[in-house]
Order: sequence, then structure tokens, then C-alpha cells
Amino acid sequence: MTKLEEPVVKLTNSALIEVNNLITNTEDYKNKSLRIFVESGGCSGLQYGMTFDEIRDDDLVYEYESVSVVIDNFSANYIKDAELDYSYELMGGGFKFNNPNAASTCGCGKSFN
Repeated sequence: MTKLEEPVVKLTNSALIEVNNLITNTEDYKNKSLRIFVESGGCSGLQYGMTFDEIRDDDLVYEYESVSVVIDNFSANYIKDAELDYSYELMGGGFKFNNPNAASTCGCGKSFN
């Protein structure tokens, strides 16, 4: 585990609030870190993923207030300087990534290349 001074992915205030709500209200997520990752798939070749997980030896870790955000080295290469936001909109709401490294993004906002 490598603790970072600067985050790989920034969380907006609304994303941080929603992650804290999930941790507080879901027993399985308590005492776990928010894992952000990239995997192959989606309509553009790569897709974003998130889960609550334990910290692994090779993870990059950054603390946002009371939330630990962990990212593996493979994913960090694709999402460095990205931002995770949360929208409360009825249509199209939820978590969204704004990634300056993505050459293109699909309409759903969950996959990129």
C-alpha cells in the first residue's frame, strides 16, 4: 500500500456525501475503502468500476475526510486526474466520471477509450 499526498481521482463534495451515505447505511460497506478501478468492457473498450473493498498491498490510497479511496496501479494509468461526481437528477443521475485522459466516452458515461 502506498499512501498518496495527492489523489489519483478527485471526489466532488456530492460524491463524497453519497459515498459516506453508502458506508453509513450499508452494513457490508462499514470499515471498507472505496475501490475505483478500470476494466475492459463497455461500448468504448474500457469501463469504470467501483466497489467497497479491503486495502491490498499494491494499492494506491488517498484519504478523503473519513473515506479511504483505493486504486490499483493499472487503473491509475487510465484515470489519473479524473473526477468522480454524483448527480441527484431523476434522469441520468448517479455516479459519473469526468476523465481528461479519455479520448472518447460513450453516451452512458460508464465506458471510455
